[in-house]
Amino acid sequence: MKLLFISNGHGEDIIAVKVIRQLRQINPKISMVCLPMVGEGFAYAKENIPFIAPVKKMPSGGFIYMDNKQLWQDVKNGLITLTLAQLKAVKLWGKNEGLIIAVGDILPLLFAWLSGANYGFIGTAKSEYYLRDEENWLTETSKIDRYFGSIYYPWERFLMKNKRCFGVFPRDTITTKTLQKYKILAHDFGNPMMDDLTVSDLPVDNEPLLKILLLPGSRLPEALHNWQLILNAVDAIINRQSSDLIFMAAISPSLSLSDFTEYLSTHNWQLAPLNSVNILINDSKRIVFTNKRVKLILCQNAYSECLNYCDLSVAMAGTATEQFIGLGKPVIAIVGNGPQYNKQFAMNQTRLLGISVQLVNKPVEVAEKLQELLSQPDLWQLISVNGKKRLGEKGAGEKIAQYIIKKIESSTENT
Repeated sequence: MKLLFISNGHGEDIIAVKVIRQLRQINPKISMVCLPMVGEGFAYAKENIPFIAPVKKMPSGGFIYMDNKQLWQDVKNGLITLTLAQLKAVKLWGKNEGLIIAVGDILPLLFAWLSGANYGFIGTAKSEYYLRDEENWLTETSKIDRYFGSIYYPWERFLMKNKRCFGVFPRDTITTKTLQKYKILAHDFGNPMMDDLTVSDLPVDNEPLLKILLLPGSRLPEALHNWQLILNAVDAIINRQSSDLIFMAAISPSLSLSDFTEYLSTHNWQLAPLNSVNILINDSKRIVFTNKRVKLILCQNAYSECLNYCDLSVAMAGTATEQFIGLGKPVIAIVGNGPQYNKQFAMNQTRLLGISVQLVNKPVEVAEKLQELLSQPDLWQLISVNGKKRLGEKGAGEKIAQYIIKKIESSTENT
């Protein structure tokens, strides 16, 4: 049996790969190909998954819904021609009697429907938490959204109810239950985003009181703009916080670490020897800086360990923020000006993740928000419960893979 994964974003590519790895463990003989609609599909390339159509990095990075100017830049760079070529390849592939797994939002789902093949849908982009909690609509939810009754609009539900759609895998329980009300084959397997994140406790000597993770995002030049705002917030925290602190920055491996370190000298940080901090992070290329009694460690190859080790995050990121919150930890988010992490994105993220995100407009406000969190241990407990509920437990990738295998076996028996 052949499988085609269609996804439309770097985070979606990673989620698809998590499922692919589980499928390979169950049945290494399954033939799998992919179509990353946004970007160049590095996550697939690392797994040696063949592409069925051309791919290209666009100026918007896939965030055309944030800014019409970004859409126009993509069009000028060949977006329409690229999309038509990809659609043609999907339709051709659909004649091969394989199954399609769409990952993301309506675009890969629409491509799967247009292919003529049977398909499943891993819905990563939408959640009912954007509109409601477990009890009521959010006050900011529009009348039109309340009329439609779900974050998934009728045309999206039409694609999910199609007889060729053999399964839908929403990102959380509340979304699954809502779709089930519309007789959609939705399954509450959890969110693959949380797979592979939990690691064992790290041995630490003289552990500081508070460990803060810095997440500037993964796209240039926005990540560097975010980094400058985050460093301003760090300055404010150091000036106000009397206890020992340690900061850890998780920088994407695709970015140059030197671009981030050059800003540190302007904020009174000095390069320090690796042995000046006794934290056994599995990243031989980490860099340590000091400022007064405070240490800042930059890592690029210990992502899960950084998320597991830290107590709280100052973040201006998408997927990484959600994963940190899914571990039951709070995030202080700063409104940015980028194509991704701007005010609208931050507000949407706050609705999605609830009390786990404490949003501020300016970096200087982070220190005050931190003090508020430290003074409310009951709120920390609520945040822990809320984050795990909204992101779900790990293991979703394996459950989805097992479900797909059953569908493959069923279709094989019927041919």
